[in-house]
Amino acid sequence: MTDSTPGAAPRAYILSFQCPDRLGVVARYSQLFLEAGAFITEISNFSDPVSNTFHLRCVFDDRVMTVPYTEFCRRFALLADDMGMQYRLRPADDLPRVLLAVSRYDHCLVALLTKWRAGALPATLVGVVSNHEDCRELVEWYGLPYHYLPVTPEHKAEQEAQLLQVFREEEADLLVLARYMQILSDALCAELAGRAINIHHSFLPGFKGARPYHQAYDRGVKVIGATAHYVTRDLDEGPIIAQEVKAIDHQVSVEQMIHLGHDTEATALSHAVRLHCEERVQLNGQRTVIL
Repeated sequence: MTDSTPGAAPRAYILSFQCPDRLGVVARYSQLFLEAGAFITEISNFSDPVSNTFHLRCVFDDRVMTVPYTEFCRRFALLADDMGMQYRLRPADDLPRVLLAVSRYDHCLVALLTKWRAGALPATLVGVVSNHEDCRELVEWYGLPYHYLPVTPEHKAEQEAQLLQVFREEEADLLVLARYMQILSDALCAELAGRAINIHHSFLPGFKGARPYHQAYDRGVKVIGATAHYVTRDLDEGPIIAQEVKAIDHQVSVEQMIHLGHDTEATALSHAVRLHCEERVQLNGQRTVIL
């Protein structure tokens, strides 16, 4: 029994979970899949001996399912409760809804918009929030709503409330800070925990905070990099999702480093967003497991 239209291609689903590692985890979920006729097409797992946690991501389809998807969800919820699992389960074509935020630098925004339009970003972009008007024409050319939310130190709380309202009204699942040059408040970081990704123009944990390229130049680094990470109240210290680097030498000026860095920033952020939207990222304390 499937939820697909007769004659249609099988519908795929993504399951991602983590739980305390113990004997029987694999056997229990495997037995449920067998009984329900869930046909696994992709699977990856990791057992962490340090945190004693088990992490798994799999894709399955309903080509031979013997129960409706809703019943499978009910059975898995019971198993998850019994095994202490944190999990996400959704149809693969039910794409996450993503809200972008940007200030004036548009290189990361351009990369995300281009990949989305090309079908290479498994997400539904729902709009762009900005504290400047610079990127409006670009965003509206792509047919997306542009929310101009100017911010001042005196009205930062009100502006963040507006941003959060847009996030909720658009039913967004993820906020992506594509060179959004504002520090989110502790309250907003807590509200969007695990649902906000930032790009920092440095190979963290080195050169945190402002002007990282200038810091790197002063230290005479031989590689520059960019780090995409989850946003937390600790500035530039959230769990790392993806990083990119580029080799340089003593001849490269700060200005050249900044321009070279644009490529690494755009690549790292796009990669991190794709990993998150494909349910491949799991938080494991201050670290991430990428499946």
